[in-house]
Amino acid sequence: MTEIIKYEEFRNFLNDYIFEKSKIKLLKSISDTPERYVGIFRPTKPKGKILQNLFQSHEIKFGDAMEIIIERYLTLKKCEQLEKKYTHIDGSKLNIDQCFRNNNVIYVVEQKLRDDHDSSKIRGQVLNFEKKLSTLQSNYPNERIEGVMYFIDPDLKKNTNYYLDVFKKISSDYKTEVNLFYGSEFFDYLNFSDVWEEIIEHLTKWREGIPELPKINFDSAPKSSFEEIKNMSPADYRRLFDNYEALVDIYRILFPKCATLRLLYDYFLKQEAEIYKTLAEKLDIVINNNLRKF
Repeated sequence: MTEIIKYEEFRNFLNDYIFEKSKIKLLKSISDTPERYVGIFRPTKPKGKILQNLFQSHEIKFGDAMEIIIERYLTLKKCEQLEKKYTHIDGSKLNIDQCFRNNNVIYVVEQKLRDDHDSSKIRGQVLNFEKKLSTLQSNYPNERIEGVMYFIDPDLKKNTNYYLDVFKKISSDYKTEVNLFYGSEFFDYLNFSDVWEEIIEHLTKWREGIPELPKINFDSAPKSSFEEIKNMSPADYRRLFDNYEALVDIYRILFPKCATLRLLYDYFLKQEAEIYKTLAEKLDIVINNNLRKF
């Protein structure tokens, strides 16, 4: 079967979107709230907290990446992509996950990775979804608008009964179809079953190549680590270096040989702005302390 999206393109997009820039986001998180990573009133040690941060970041990015991938598949299936950003009558800003026209029907899709939210959150989610549906009906008064709540993962269905009940009422009041779909159901409904089959095939193959744990030793590939983090803002670096004493365990996990830090030090010295000279001085102290045996 001919691939709709080549596996190599699919794989490279996920790897770039999810894993690229994860180091700079981690450092920024540490500089913003160092107390989240150290201290005795935590059930995790620094290494565990670093891994937790990366796992959460990767999970969020995976959901965002799947939104882009599905939009790409819909486009390749000749669906007409429509504007996603709107302003509701009450002034609130709306951002629709998928909004497209197919066979003379406009679909308003709220797309989530999995149905695992608690009841308090799903009420707000449904209200936001209803706003999007009503706004689209106002913007396209002469067209058929259908609403879809779509969960990619078919194995978690925590709130199915709640959604079915509330969508039945919304469908009746707005005089249109509002559907709840999991996994393949969304693509089956559109007669794009081959898309779901390819997504499953590509994801299965992609997961075989990803590491069990994120790499948290920046010095294992110092040049690429340096290239990724060198453009973090001076303000973030200043907070990071000034908190070295509290974050000493973090530094020894991320920069055990200081190879990345030395590249960063040389880079700072070459910059003209005065702040980089100050950062180089601070970093020199950090490097010397980091290499000291305690």
